[in-house]
Amino acid sequence: MWALATAAAQPFSHRLHRKLGLECLSCHPQAAVSAVVTDNLLPSREACAACHKEVTLRSPAASLLTKFSHAQHVGFGNIAPVIAAAIDGKTYVSPPGDIRRHLNSKNACAACHRGIEESDQVTRAHLPQMADCIVCHPKIDPPFSCRQCHAPGPHLMPADHTANLVDTHSSGKLKLDKASCVVCHGRRFTCLGCH
Repeated sequence: MWALATAAAQPFSHRLHRKLGLECLSCHPQAAVSAVVTDNLLPSREACAACHKEVTLRSPAASLLTKFSHAQHVGFGNIAPVIAAAIDGKTYVSPPGDIRRHLNSKNACAACHRGIEESDQVTRAHLPQMADCIVCHPKIDPPFSCRQCHAPGPHLMPADHTANLVDTHSSGKLKLDKASCVVCHGRRFTCLGCH
C-alpha cells in the first residue's frame, strides 16, 4: 500500500544486470553501511562506467521516511522467511497478493524489494510496503507511531482521507472494509475509537 519513496517509474533493467551475475551490493554497496534515509544508494558513476561509456544518473527519489537504516536491515540477512511466516500465519496486515512467490529468492534484498530482480523499470511496487515493516514493528498507535519513521503530513494518508471522510466512508460509497484500514490503524482499532 505505502512505499518508502515517491519515485515514478524509472527505466532501468535490473533483470538484465542480474543476468550478468551482478549482485545488489555490487552496484549498491552503500546499502551495507547506510544508516540514514538521506544517503544516496543509487549506483555511482564509477560503478556504471566500468561497463558503460555514457552514463546518465538520476537523483534518488524523495523518501517518505525520516528514519531508516539499510545497514541494520542488511545485517539481519534474508528476512523473506519472516515475511512468509506472517503471510502463512495470517498476521500480514495487507492482502498479500502474489508476494509469496517473490519470497523464495536467495537474494536477501529481494525480500523487501520484491520483483526488482525481474524488472525492466523501477516502480513503487519494488519498494518495501508498510505491511512489510509491520511484520517486525507491529506497534501501531496513529498518529504517534507513524512519527517514529515518517515526517508528519498529508502524504501519509490515502487520497480518500479528505475532510469529509467521516461522513462518506460510513455511507458505503468508498467501499472501505475494516481490513484495508489495519495497515495504518492496527488490528485492534474500532470505528468508534475515532468517531
